[in-house]
Amino acid sequence: MNTVSKTARKEIVGALRARYEKASKLEKGLILAEFTAVSGYHRKHAIRLLSSMMKVPVKTVVSSRRVYDEAVKTALTILWEAADRICGKRLKAALPNLIRAMEKHGHLQLDPAVRKLVLAVSAATIDRLLTPVRKGAGARRRRHAKKRVSRAIPIKAFSDWQDPAPGFLEIDFVVHGGGSMAGEYLHSLVVTDVCSGWVEAVPLLAREQNLVIAGLDRIREQLPVIALGIDSDNDGAFINDTLATYCQEQAITFTRSRPHHSNDQAWIEQKNGAVIRRMVGHERFSGIVAGQALAQLLQVVRLYVNYFQPSFKLRERVREGSKVKKSYHPPATPCERLLAHEAVTEKAKEQLRTQQERLDPVALLQRIRQGQTALASLSTGTPGDGPDRENLNQFLAGLPALWRLGEVRPTHRKADPKARHWRTRPEPFKDVWADILLWLQNEPDQTAKGLLARLIEKHPGQFSPKQLRTLQRRVGEWRHMMARCLVLSGVEEQKDVQPVAVAGP
Repeated sequence: MNTVSKTARKEIVGALRARYEKASKLEKGLILAEFTAVSGYHRKHAIRLLSSMMKVPVKTVVSSRRVYDEAVKTALTILWEAADRICGKRLKAALPNLIRAMEKHGHLQLDPAVRKLVLAVSAATIDRLLTPVRKGAGARRRRHAKKRVSRAIPIKAFSDWQDPAPGFLEIDFVVHGGGSMAGEYLHSLVVTDVCSGWVEAVPLLAREQNLVIAGLDRIREQLPVIALGIDSDNDGAFINDTLATYCQEQAITFTRSRPHHSNDQAWIEQKNGAVIRRMVGHERFSGIVAGQALAQLLQVVRLYVNYFQPSFKLRERVREGSKVKKSYHPPATPCERLLAHEAVTEKAKEQLRTQQERLDPVALLQRIRQGQTALASLSTGTPGDGPDRENLNQFLAGLPALWRLGEVRPTHRKADPKARHWRTRPEPFKDVWADILLWLQNEPDQTAKGLLARLIEKHPGQFSPKQLRTLQRRVGEWRHMMARCLVLSGVEEQKDVQPVAVAGP
C-alpha cells in the first residue's frame, strides 16, 4: 500500500526530473523503477510526469490575412438565398449568371473587388463560409404506386439510356396526400428531359388516364424541345391503351421501367424530391382552389429551376466489387445544357436566351414564396404570414438575415407542438397519499425510501421497489410546496409590520 503523501510525491517528481532528463536509456529505466516503487504510480504515468519538462512548446503562427471578409460572406448569403439555398457546388456554377441577372434588375450592387472575390471563391470555401448561416437556418419515405405490367410496351432500364438527345422524357406522379391514400387529393404530373434535366409539372385533380393526356399536351406546349420519347413506371394511369395510342399517333416512342426497379427512372425520381417536394412539401392538398394555387406555383417554379438552378448530371457509373463509383458533369442549369447541345435548333436557343434575359431570379423567388404561403394556407386552413405582404424591395432587403428565421418555406413549416396536460398512467400513490402525508408530518426528515418500505409492508403486493423514483418526485414536490408556503407566509407577516421612522439629526 502506498503511504507517500501527495505533497511528497510532487517533491520527488521535482527532484527526479533533472536526473531523468540527463540520464541514459538504462539509467532512465532504473529511475522509473525506483520512482514507481516509491510513488505507486503506473509506469506510463511516471514517464509522462518525468518527461513533461523536456517538451518544448511549439509556437503556432496564425496568419491574420483574410482573403474573404464579411463583405464577401454577406454577398454570398444574399446570392445563396436568391438561389433558394442550394449547395456550394451548384451555387458556384450559378454565380456568374445569377450576379449578372440580379445586377441587371437592380437587386445587387457589388464592389468590383468584392465581385472579383465572389466569382473566384471555390465551392468548398462557399460551403465553409455559409456553414454558420446554414446552421442558423434550420425526405420523407418515397411511396411506390401499385404497378401493372403490360407486355406490349418495351422495357428500358437505366443502363439503356446512354446519351439520349433532348426530347426523351421521363414522367411520374407526385402524390399530395399528406401521408394518407384515403379520399381525394391532388397529383403533380412531372416530366423531365433526360439530356438536359429540364423539368415541367402540372397538377391533376385525380390520377386518371385522360387527365394524363391533357397534362402531357400542356407540358409539350411549354417544352423548349420536341418530345421524342416518353418513359414511365408501371402505374396504371400510364400503362394503358389510351397513352399507348396517344404516343403512337404523335410519333412518340413509349417505354416503361422494370417493375420494382425505381432506379430505372432515376432522372425523374431525383426531380420529384429536389424540385417538387422541395417547393411544394408533403402536406395534403385537394380541391379545385388548391389545384389552381398549385398550378400557379408550378408555373413560377419551372422558370426559376430551369433557368437559374444548376443541377448535377451523372457522367459515369462504375461498379468495382461491392462499391459503385460515380462521376458527374460540372453543375449547369437545364437552359445552359440546351444552349450547349448541338441537336437544339438555333431558333429554340434564341427563344431560350430571350426568355432568360427577361427573367428576374429574385422576383421569381418572391413569387414562389407567395405561392407557397397561399398553398400552406389552403392546407392548414389558416392564413399564412409571408412574402405575400412584402414588396420586392422589402423581400430583397431581408435576404441577408433571412436565414435567422429558420425554415422560410411556408409549405415546410411544422405546427407548434401542443403542451402535454394529460396522464398516460394512473397515479400509483393516489389512494395512500393521505397516509404518506401523515407520516411526513410526524417525521418530516423521513426519506422516500423509508416511506416506500412502510407502504410495501402495509400493502403487500400493491407496491414494488421500482416505484421509488416516482415516490421521490412526489415527496420532493410536496416539500418544495411546503417550503414555498413557509416563505410566502413570512412575507405576508412582514407586510403587517409598520416601518420604523428614523429622525434626522
